[in-house]
Amino acid sequence: MIEIIQADGQAERRHIAAMRARAAQVGADIQRAVSAVMQNVQERGFDAVREYSLQFDHREPYELSQADLEAAYDRCPRALTAAMEHAAANIRDYNEKLLVKSQEWTSLDGGTVGRVVRGLSRVGIYVPGGTAAYPSSVLMNAVPAKVAGVEEIVMVTPPTENLNDAVLAAARIAGVDRVIAVGGAQAVAALTYGAGFIPRVDKLVGPGNAYVAAAKRMAYGSLDIDMVAGPSEVLVIADETAEAKYVAADLLSQAEHDRLASAVLLTTSQALAEAVAAEMARQTGYLGRSEIIEASLRDFGCAIVCRDLEEALDLANEIAPEHLEIVTADPRALLPGVENAGAVFLGAWSPEPLGDYLAGPDHVLPTSGTARFFSPLSVDSFLKTMSVIQYDRASLEPIKEQIITLAEAEKLTAHANSIRVRFEEEEG
Repeated sequence: MIEIIQADGQAERRHIAAMRARAAQVGADIQRAVSAVMQNVQERGFDAVREYSLQFDHREPYELSQADLEAAYDRCPRALTAAMEHAAANIRDYNEKLLVKSQEWTSLDGGTVGRVVRGLSRVGIYVPGGTAAYPSSVLMNAVPAKVAGVEEIVMVTPPTENLNDAVLAAARIAGVDRVIAVGGAQAVAALTYGAGFIPRVDKLVGPGNAYVAAAKRMAYGSLDIDMVAGPSEVLVIADETAEAKYVAADLLSQAEHDRLASAVLLTTSQALAEAVAAEMARQTGYLGRSEIIEASLRDFGCAIVCRDLEEALDLANEIAPEHLEIVTADPRALLPGVENAGAVFLGAWSPEPLGDYLAGPDHVLPTSGTARFFSPLSVDSFLKTMSVIQYDRASLEPIKEQIITLAEAEKLTAHANSIRVRFEEEEG
C-alpha cells in the first residue's frame, strides 16, 4: 500500500525532494568508462567499435537487410502488426498536422525575409535490446522523423542472439532506412564520429542504459540529442468523483517500469486516497512485475491529500511530471492552470497507456522535472531552419545610416564599410 500524506507544506516537499534525488548524476566510474570509449572510437574508428562489441556483446556489428525486416514482420502475429500500423498511422497524422512550412514575407523596411524549414539529413535511433525491447519506441522515434523529411534514418540495437521481431517489424512499418546491430556506448560513439559502415548522424534519439545515457551527454555538441531520459513517472490529480480502480491501475502502469519509477496521486479526497491505496495493493497481486511495482511504490509512490485543486495544481507544476492525468469532474477546466508537464491526459477514459501506444502524440517525454523547459519529441525535433533575407537598393537605402551607426558603436568598421561602399558613388 502506498503512503498517504497530508499536505502541510513540509511532508509533501520531502517526497518531491526524494523524487528529484532518484535521478542523480551518473557515477564517476561510468563517466570514465564512457569517456574512454568515446575517445577510442573517435581515434580508431570501426576497429574500436568491433573490439567493444566483441567484449560486451560477444558479436561483431553487422547490418540487417530490408529482407530481414520483412521476414521479421511476417513472423509477428497479425494482431501485433495491425496494432503497430494503427499506431504509426496516428503518429503520422498527428505530426503531419504539426509540421511547419517554409515562409517568406515583406518586412517593415520593404525587403523580403523569411525562414526555410528543412528536415535533418541523417538521424540515428538507439533501441535497447534484451528484455527492454520496445517496438512502440521505434514508431515514436522514427515516424516523426519521416514526417519531417529526414533523408536517412539509421537504427542501432545491440547484436543479441535473436533480435526482437517486433522491433524489426516496427522499423519496417516506420520506414527506417538502415538497421545496424551494434549497441552500448560504442554505438553512440560510432554514430557521433562515423566508424566504418556505421555513418555519422546529425541527431541521436532513443533510450538506453546508464552507459548509453552518459555517451549521449558526451556526444551532444558533435550531434544533437533528444534528451537524457530519467526514470518514468506519472502524477494523477483526482477529486472525489474519480473511480479508484481506474486511478490505481494508471498509477501501477508506470510503477511497473522500474524500481526508480514514480507514481503519485494528488487528491482532494481522503476517502479516494484510501480507496486507491487499497486498489493498488489488490491489483498488484495479480500483475506480472509485482516485485518491481512494490519497490517503486515503497520508495517513490504516495498519495498526497491536498486542501483544494488549486494546491494540487501548484504541486503538479512544481513536480513537472512526465505524465499528468487529470481525473476530476471537469478536467478540461484545470488545463489552463497546467504549466509544466510532458503530456496531459484529460478524464477517466484517457489513461496514460493510450499515449504510450496509440493516440499519436509522442511518448518520448521530459522526465525528472525537465518538463519545465523541455518538450516532447515530435516532428519539430527533426527539423532545422535557415533565415532568408533579400533586400534591394530601394529597401536598403533608407536604413543604411542606422546599420552604419550600430556597426560603428560596436567598433566593427568593416561591417559599416560593407554598407557604405554600396552608396559611395552616389554620394560622391
